[in-house]
Amino acid sequence: MADWTFRPATDDDLPRIADLKVLVIREHLERLRPWVEESARQYLYERWNAANVRIIEVAGVFAGCVALRQADDCRWIEQFYLVPEFQGQGLGSAVLGALLDECDRDRAVVRLDVLQKSPARRLYERHGFEFEHEDALDVFLVRHPR
Repeated sequence: MADWTFRPATDDDLPRIADLKVLVIREHLERLRPWVEESARQYLYERWNAANVRIIEVAGVFAGCVALRQADDCRWIEQFYLVPEFQGQGLGSAVLGALLDECDRDRAVVRLDVLQKSPARRLYERHGFEFEHEDALDVFLVRHPR
């Protein structure tokens, strides 16, 4: 997908991101446990750090977000949500590829977690992520620099 860009997130973006999270993860989370919308929102609010979040825009239109958080031994990809209208068109792959190129330049290990049985796991595995461990809710994946 062409014509997409990142812009830095601001605290004003948080409500829109929370709405998007609820929209895109509900179906997948309901398969694993009872759905509690307020819990899903609260999890995001408690971990919010605008400095780590990038807004994804396509031709100037909000298309989603992704966070890249520095940890002691790696970088974590988090809060990667795309507006449904932009899913399945290669945008997720393009965004992930750009983040991984950045991490590879810095020789950084990258980690993420994905909900059990989420179709997004295939995207991550196509980009070189490998199984690290899992719990009842999430699968944790890792990718070493190329």
